[in-house]
Amino acid sequence: MQNLHIANSKNVEIDGLTSVNSQKFHIAVTGSQNVNLRDITVTASGTSPNTDGIHIEKSTLVSVLNSTISTGDDCISMGPGARNVWIERVACGPGHGISIGSLGWKLQEPGVQNVTVKRVHFTETTNGLRIKTWARRSLGFVRNVLFHHVVFDGVKNPILIDQNYCPGGRNCPRQASGIKVSDIRYKSIRGTSQSKVAVRFECSKANPCAGITMHDVKLTYVGGGRGEEATATCANARGTSSGFVMPVVRYL
Repeated sequence: MQNLHIANSKNVEIDGLTSVNSQKFHIAVTGSQNVNLRDITVTASGTSPNTDGIHIEKSTLVSVLNSTISTGDDCISMGPGARNVWIERVACGPGHGISIGSLGWKLQEPGVQNVTVKRVHFTETTNGLRIKTWARRSLGFVRNVLFHHVVFDGVKNPILIDQNYCPGGRNCPRQASGIKVSDIRYKSIRGTSQSKVAVRFECSKANPCAGITMHDVKLTYVGGGRGEEATATCANARGTSSGFVMPVVRYL
């Protein structure tokens, strides 16, 4: 049960809302158009499952601005059919980060496109910027996503594309994800990682990620010994890096 569900609506403005200890999603936006959320505060225990702060699905022209989200699941999640989403000046933590997905559970599924995430600060979250898809056949997609001016403070998995998503490792499809991930841009990103692997691109072997770009990214590993640097892993991903990028990503 959500604390607030905006469904099949147009031209919605919500300003200064506080949501505390929702049983499931705090705020859900589905089947809606032109929804603006400002100065939202979400508070829940970091150990509370399925308590996404804001979930957006099958909706367009949605913005989340100047908000603080502390929860036990994704701070913001975008499901199938989320389009033209703008997220700016959001503080996330604790929580599982900002996620596109999970996607690809169904064969016929609307894609996610035109997403901007900028000036976001993550503090000790499980993930930072994440795209997650099930490893099974699907006709969906993720394209035209910009992550810009992001800061990580002690995040476990700062940058992650996971196309073998299967929470708990039970009944996993173990196929190849059909979701096509393309035109994903990371610009002006800084911070610290609790894991040595700070950037992880695990893309579909049947549908490799394409058009990944990284520009001015600097991530530091804080969990190792002196001089131990963060690393990146890359499988089935095509892209380019420019400016100063650390860790180095070796694409296909």
